[in-house]
Amino acid sequence: MPDQPFLTRLRGALQSLHPAERKLGDLLADFPGELASYSASELARLAGVSNATVTRFIRKLGYDSYEEARRHAREGQESGSRLFLAHPGGTSVPDLAASYAERDSENLRRTLDGLDMGAINSLATALLGARRVWLIGYRAGHPFATYMQWQLTQVIEDVVAIPGGGQTMGEHFVSIRPTDVMIVFGLRRRVAQMEDILTLAEDSGAALAYITDEGAPRRKGAKWHFHCHTSSVGPLFSHTAVMGLCNLIANQTIELAAQAGRARLASIERFNDALGEL
Repeated sequence: MPDQPFLTRLRGALQSLHPAERKLGDLLADFPGELASYSASELARLAGVSNATVTRFIRKLGYDSYEEARRHAREGQESGSRLFLAHPGGTSVPDLAASYAERDSENLRRTLDGLDMGAINSLATALLGARRVWLIGYRAGHPFATYMQWQLTQVIEDVVAIPGGGQTMGEHFVSIRPTDVMIVFGLRRRVAQMEDILTLAEDSGAALAYITDEGAPRRKGAKWHFHCHTSSVGPLFSHTAVMGLCNLIANQTIELAAQAGRARLASIERFNDALGEL
């Protein structure tokens, strides 16, 4: 049991709990983050049970103390499980919309205010000088990789978003060269093979840019590491700041492309006009 995650312990014990304990267990099964957020007395009031019930419940899950259980629950929060971000109760629709707008604005402000524009310009310059640009994203990172490919194509001829449908990473890694640049989106929850991907990226000799949520440890092997704030009012992570960062990188790359970039953009527009695509 010591190696089992908090939710695994909880779900395994639910059927054996007494009614009052089951009431608390059902609450935490839906909103496990509440254990990390509240004291034992506060949790008892939230669930409508006694302090003694909370104590018995914690012991039945195999913990020696409430604080030990809280630490274990916090590990679940750090893992990025969306269940740990949900909270009981409701908010009126107008207040909820305002709360989302405020939180997203705060995430964007904190992310961009903390940026080193020298690092942004350095990455943009490297992108323009690369033999090939590789964009890697899984799960939430996948649409950002394809978005950046679309934007950078305006001024960079050879830019690839991977992996595509039916593709393996080995089919791409064999082609990576030290003169390339890789942008890897490592947003939580990161896939299990992310560490291997980053290690292979570093071993390739290509310049690595790593874009993550605020909870990821700084990657020493990455030439650039940008942290984005992703906290949310709701159970899903907010990626507003990630989009803001992508927008900044793409626009600064186009700015630094100067005349050569404008010539490519003009050629793209001529082909669009000839094909009647836009």
